Amino acid sequence: MKVTETAIPGVLIVDTDVFGDNRGYFTETYSKPKYEKLGINVDFVQDNMSFSAVPGTLRGLHWQNPPYAQSKLVSCTKGKVIDVAVDIRKGSPTFGQWVSVELSEDNHRQFFIPQGFAHGFLTLTPDVEFRYKVDNVYNKESEGGMRYDDPTVSVDWGTLLQGIEPVLSEKDKSGPTLEQSDNLFIYGENC
Repeated sequence: MKVTETAIPGVLIVDTDVFGDNRGYFTETYSKPKYEKLGINVDFVQDNMSFSAVPGTLRGLHWQNPPYAQSKLVSCTKGKVIDVAVDIRKGSPTFGQWVSVELSEDNHRQFFIPQGFAHGFLTLTPDVEFRYKVDNVYNKESEGGMRYDDPTVSVDWGTLLQGIEPVLSEKDKSGPTLEQSDNLFIYGENC
């Protein structure tokens, strides 16, 4: 297993060991002691899965505010996505900056996103299955989100979309900018 630091400290790319032969492959997708050695010291309490039927589906950018904030370990088990994490911790030296990684059924890669980050992904293929491990339960009242096309953050979805009009939920079409959002994260205090 290999972990790669991104440009934003704490956001990690995990490449799992994949063992294959003529029957297929095996990979360990989570082992608490091994992930703790990688620096992922969270207690995952809930697993989620989403399915997106068409390429260009854009889900995000979302978070849950404290006290229901969530760290996430995400992967794509069918298809291919570009996954994005945006630092929304007020006062952080990387506030408003973003990193992305391609996750797919072929690369078996995972993306670790700590609390204090907005998260979203863009599907690049049809019939995408996306999995999340989270360290806090879902709480509707704590939901937060921002526009995927916030000009102050400037996630380069245009290049990622390659001319495709994104497929968005009503919530994601009308979300606030990061500045206008209900973001409660403060760097060094609650994340």
